[in-house]
Parts: sequence; structure tokens; C-alpha cells
Amino acid sequence: MAKAQDMNTIMKDMMGAFPVDTKSMEDAFKNQAALSEKLSGVALNAAEKSAEISSAWTQSTLAKMQEMSKAKAEPADYAKAMSDFASANAEVAAENMAAFAEVAKKVQMETVELMMNAGRDMQEDASKAVKKATDDMTSAAKKAGAK
Repeated sequence: MAKAQDMNTIMKDMMGAFPVDTKSMEDAFKNQAALSEKLSGVALNAAEKSAEISSAWTQSTLAKMQEMSKAKAEPADYAKAMSDFASANAEVAAENMAAFAEVAKKVQMETVELMMNAGRDMQEDASKAVKKATDDMTSAAKKAGAK
């Protein structure tokens, strides 16, 4: 009867035959974590600015509504108050939409800059890894040829 081979031993031997550079994996993880931290910072700053804009817009609208809701002496004054509120609200809406657009533009610019820097760093790391692998292969080939 044939003896069954131990798969654990086979896998262990196979994985041992492929040395893994854990330092480069560790560096890649650290780089990814740093990039994620920076991107999260960009997103959180944008959320903070957006919340500030929304809060200011709400406070402005409520102040204008309070003025509009006051009792008036003449019926025509109610129509004027509504008209004033509507025109002021439209103006504030345009200003706030422009402010939101600026926040979005800043997020886009910062994100593109971060991604370009990350791409540049990854390209440099890949070049170093290829050079190291080439040097290791050359060294191994020379040792094998010398034997």
C-alpha cells in the first residue's frame, strides 16, 4: 500500500522554495496606510467645510425667516417681505453653491496630487524591487556557474 504524502510538508517545502521579501510587503502596507490616512484627512476636511457652509446657510435662512414672520401693518407688506425673503434666499443659495463647488474643487485637486505622488512612489519602489531582483538573480547565476 502506498503511503499518503503529508500535504503540510509539501506546502511548507514549496513555500520555502519561494522566498518572500516581507520588508517590501511591510513597506507597501505602511505606504497604503499613510495614503489612506491622507485621503481620509482630505475627506474629513471637506466634510467639515461643508458642514460649516450648511450651518451658516441654515442660520442665515432662519434669521431671514424670523424677519419675514413678524406681523406687518399692511397686507402688501407681507408680499414685500416674501419677495425680499425669496430674493435674499436665492442670492445666498448661489453664494453657498459656489462655496460647495470650491470645497469640491479643493478635494479633487488634493486627491489628484496625493494619487500622483503615490503613483510616483510606487513606480520608484517597483524600480528598486526590479533592480534588487535582477541583482539577486545575477548573483545566484554567478554562484551557480562557479560551482
